[in-house]
Formats: sequence, structure tokens, C-alpha cells
Amino acid sequence: MIDLYTAATPNGHKVSIVLEELGLPYTVHALSFDKKEQKAPGFLKINPNGRIPAIVDRANGDFAVFESGAILIYLAELSGQLLPKDPKGRSRVIQWLMFQMGGIGPMQGQANVFFRYFPEKLQGAIDRYQHETRRLYEVLDTRLQEVEFLAGDYSIADIATFPWVRGHEWSGVPVEGLTALQRWMATLEARPAVQRGLLVPQRTDDASVIKGAQAMLIR
Repeated sequence: MIDLYTAATPNGHKVSIVLEELGLPYTVHALSFDKKEQKAPGFLKINPNGRIPAIVDRANGDFAVFESGAILIYLAELSGQLLPKDPKGRSRVIQWLMFQMGGIGPMQGQANVFFRYFPEKLQGAIDRYQHETRRLYEVLDTRLQEVEFLAGDYSIADIATFPWVRGHEWSGVPVEGLTALQRWMATLEARPAVQRGLLVPQRTDDASVIKGAQAMLIR
């Protein structure tokens, strides 16, 4: 059994989607940013960085894993799915996973902050992060003109990237003209496991989610 500590954010949805795709049993623990539950001593023992998502694998000696990309790799290796075992295939998946972790996530996250939440309208910062996010989308689109999924076959690289690109409107980043990217988004959106994963945890209007996004507590 996997304990999932999460919130309704792109990084949180990565893990709930992969758990649904793999069919692994898990228990959801939705953390309240408003109550600063992600900074509670008990949770800091699981993730010293005090951010979601994190998991605890109860069947493996209560083994804790934090950082969303590391969680995806752990679960894929645990199940033997969504991450090839051959060195080239594995490397290809991890390359695109790191592309999301090091590029799309941080850049689009900053676009969210300056476009939606920052108390001052700093147009230069807004433009910088929106334009860089769009550039990264164009890299995805170029890749997806050649293959159906980022690493060739459906993998944790797609699962990591999809929840972020799905929120492009909230970030103020257009996807017009990126036809391959749009096709890929529609393909993932239609997957039942993806649909289920996006509902974890249940949507809420709680101020904690808004404050959590505003403070960029998720990485």
C-alpha cells in the first residue's frame, strides 16, 4: 500500500495519475497549505523540503520518497511499467522527465506567480516566463511531430509533463499553432486513468489551494 501526500496541483497530479495507470493501491492524504500541514514535523520526516507530493511505501519498510520525478521513477521501477529497462529507452524517458522537472515546471510555475499572484504587475517578468514556457512548448511540439509520445512509447515522461501543459491557459501561455502538442494533450486527456488521477484529491475552493499556488510551495 502506498500513502500519497498531495494537493490538487500539477506536481500532485503527476503521482496520482501514475498510481492510477499502474493500478497500485494507495491512500490519499490531502495536505492543507492554509494550515501549513506541509511544514508539520510529521510530514518533514517524510519530506525534509516540506513540499508535496511525497509517498510512503508501507510494503517496503515504510520507505519514503519525495520530489515528484523521483516518485515517478520509483513507482515505475516498482511495477516494471512506464519506464523501459534497456539503457537507451530508459535514458530517453529520463531525459524528457528532466526536461519537465528542470524546464517546464520551474518556468511555468514562475509564469503562474507573476501572471496570477504577484502583488505588482511586473510585465517584464510576466513576458520573460510566459515566452520561455511557450518556447519549451515548441520544443515539445517539434518532438511530438516525430513520435506519438515524448519518449516514443507512453511513459512517466508524458505523465510528468501533461498536468503542467494542461494548465497553459492559467499561465497565460497559448498553444495555438502547436498542433502536435494539442494532439498529444487530447490523447492523454482521454485516458481513463488520467481522468481519475486528475480528481485526486477532490477539487476544492479552499483558500489553502490558492495560497499554496501563490507561495509556490510545490516543486
